[in-house]
Amino acid sequence: MNILWDFDGTLFDTYPAYSNVFSQVLGEAVDKKEIYETLKISFSHAVHYYGITENQIKEIDTLESQLAPKDIKPFENAEEILKFANKNVIMTHKDRKGVLSILEYYGWDKYFADIVTIDDGFPRKPNSAAYKYLHEKHHIDLAIGDREIDLIPAKELGIATCIFQNQHVNADYYLSNYADFFKLMKDFTHS
Repeated sequence: MNILWDFDGTLFDTYPAYSNVFSQVLGEAVDKKEIYETLKISFSHAVHYYGITENQIKEIDTLESQLAPKDIKPFENAEEILKFANKNVIMTHKDRKGVLSILEYYGWDKYFADIVTIDDGFPRKPNSAAYKYLHEKHHIDLAIGDREIDLIPAKELGIATCIFQNQHVNADYYLSNYADFFKLMKDFTHS
């Protein structure tokens, strides 16, 4: 099985750290839970929702770049799936340097055959160009993400989809915990 992964909120629980960064920029008056929920939709949604200025975006980028890999935790049991897959690839809007620093910190860089980042010049999700590139190169069987924009490109290409910790998105499979992945895969192999 070849799996295409989203990075933020799918492999790594980055939203708590990003919510803290937004909170630092927006001030304590803005509820962190609300920030978290708007970021889960997308970064651009949060920027629009809060009316964030160009200067605030620069401040957010600076603060995010100062996050240490230890501040970004992997989701429990995700590594078991990475070990199981024949091939894993990542498609993320995050920059390559940031992705690699976190993967290398946890020793997970060895699990990925390919990584497409914002640095590669593909249009942002939900455009399917990056997914098409990865699918043609690696014959993807399953795309895992935590947001609708992570699954739209896979659906366009006829790739099975799995949504992680989000019951509000239409997907082929739903996971709230990666410990349930192998039960789910029994259904996948029989479909």
